[in-house]
This record gives sequence, C-alpha cells and structure tokens, in this order.
Amino acid sequence: MVVSIRGIDILNTGGAMRFKNLDLNLLVALDTLIRLRNVSRAGDEMFMTQSAMSNALGRLREYFDDPLLIQVGRTMELSPLAASLEQPLRDIIVRIDSAVVSTPSFNPADSRRVIGMVVSDYSLHTLIPRFMALVAAEAPGLQFDFKPQQNFPHLLLEKGEADLLIAPSVFCSTHHPADILFTDEICCVTDSSSRFATGARMTREQFETSGHVVMRPPNGGESFAERACREVGLAIRVDVSTFAFSTLSVLVRGSDRLALVQRSLAREMVKIGGLTIVDPPLDLPLLEQSVQWHNYRSRDPALAWVREKLKEAASTLTTEVLKHAL
Repeated sequence: MVVSIRGIDILNTGGAMRFKNLDLNLLVALDTLIRLRNVSRAGDEMFMTQSAMSNALGRLREYFDDPLLIQVGRTMELSPLAASLEQPLRDIIVRIDSAVVSTPSFNPADSRRVIGMVVSDYSLHTLIPRFMALVAAEAPGLQFDFKPQQNFPHLLLEKGEADLLIAPSVFCSTHHPADILFTDEICCVTDSSSRFATGARMTREQFETSGHVVMRPPNGGESFAERACREVGLAIRVDVSTFAFSTLSVLVRGSDRLALVQRSLAREMVKIGGLTIVDPPLDLPLLEQSVQWHNYRSRDPALAWVREKLKEAASTLTTEVLKHAL
C-alpha cells in the first residue's frame, strides 16, 4: 500500500494505513536505526539519549506490530518488514533532506554550507587542489567533507550520505545525472633505475611478465586500470595491491615493478624524483572522469555552482596535461 505526504510516497507493508498518526520524527529514527542497527549509535547520531531512542523503537514496534530490529548475539538484524522498508524510507528521507537543505538562491560569498563529496585520492591529488583554489577565491565560507571512494560509490548518493560523486563514468549510476569533467590516459610509472626506464614503449611480454602494483577499492572490486587492461586483453601479474593511488609511487621504488597510473597523477609523482613514466604496450581506453549527483538535487543551486567550479578546475587540469605533453 502506498501512502502520500506532500507528494512523497512511502510503501506501507503493514495492514491498515495509519501513517498520518505517526510522528515524522519516528520515521527519521527508524531510518537511522535501520542504517546503523544499533540503538546507542542511532541515538548519538540523532542527539538523543539511549533511553529516548529505545522509547522511539518501542513506539515504532507498536505502530508496525513488528520487532523491526532483532537482537542476534551481539548484533541487531533487520526483520523482513524493516528490510522491505529500508529503501523506500531512505528514498523519502533523501527527498525531504533535499527539499530542506536546498535554497531558492545561493550566494557563494556568504554560504557556510557543508558539501559532502565522494572522491578517490587520485582526484584529491589532481583535480581537487585546483578546484579548492577556485572555491577559496569565491566562496571562502563553503565547507567540504571528502569521503573515500568505494565499490559502487553511487550508493552513497542514494543513501543521502554524499552530495556529489567524482568517479570514472563506468562506475557511475545510470539512474542519476552526471557531467563529464575530463579524460585521462593510463600510463605506467616505474623506478628510474628499473630495466623499463628507457622512455620507449614496453613490449607486451615485458608488461605481462613483470610484477605490478595495483590499487583496488578497500571493499572490493577492480580499478579502472585493471578493467581497461582486461578490455584490451592485457594480463596483469599482481605482486602488490594497495588501497590508495598515492602509494603506488612508493611501492614501485627500488624494484622493476610497474604501476598503472592516470597520466595527470603520474606527472605529480615524477616531480618528486626517482620515477619514470613509460607507455604500456597497447593504448588503453581513456579514463573518463565524471561528477554525479542524485536526481532529486538537480535544482540545488549550491550543487550546480560547485559543479561549474569542478568543470573550471578540470579545464585547467586538462590544459596543464596537454601543455606538458607537447
């Protein structure tokens, strides 16, 4: 059964439709309890005492005639009803939050809003410094909360835990709008004393028989570079895997190992010294980096302004990379 409040629909899987008799604050509490599955931490997030949150859970259990959260050992698990409510409830909270946070107008010079952005450390080392310089000049009070990249990063947008996502287009969701920021080549970095540091394109045999250092998302999945190699049929012998792009440079030092890196980041790495950029045996697909946002926030003027500044920063980055290549 579907219940509507101010045009927002919520799925009610319990019998009678009694939504109007339920305090909206209890829905926020239920959303928090479902996300955290811990009464104490849910209370902390909502600035409520543990007893007050326990009381809220009791009222929710009475309303839905369901336990909702079930103690299993030291953890709490969702009941089937709570699991069925998780996604529609999260969707409603995100829509309400979008309506409350968004303002009809946005003055960057005066704003002190906090913008949550999911980014990789690749973006933090290349795009973001240029972006932050632009923001500092025009919106000195604007605040940013950078969150680490993960597998299926668009889920943080859908959960309302981030405002913007910067990631390769292939890892973005097809259900939300996105803008392409820039493209980047994939190259290799190696120690300047390694046998590959000749400046010439390496052979396929050299590439496939040598040890590689690769970045993999902390919670699983493959990097864009691994995906690109798979698409063109290049094998990678992984000797070392790490969770951060920025560590690739130090992990190839003193060895003949290779690391596949975005060219803009490779340029930053070689500035430190001791590393050389070499080309893989085949041209790999270009990395297309995009910015994505929840479709409910398309009309948010603050996010629209931030996206424009990201495009300006991306244009500067692209110009610098092209200039260096000439």
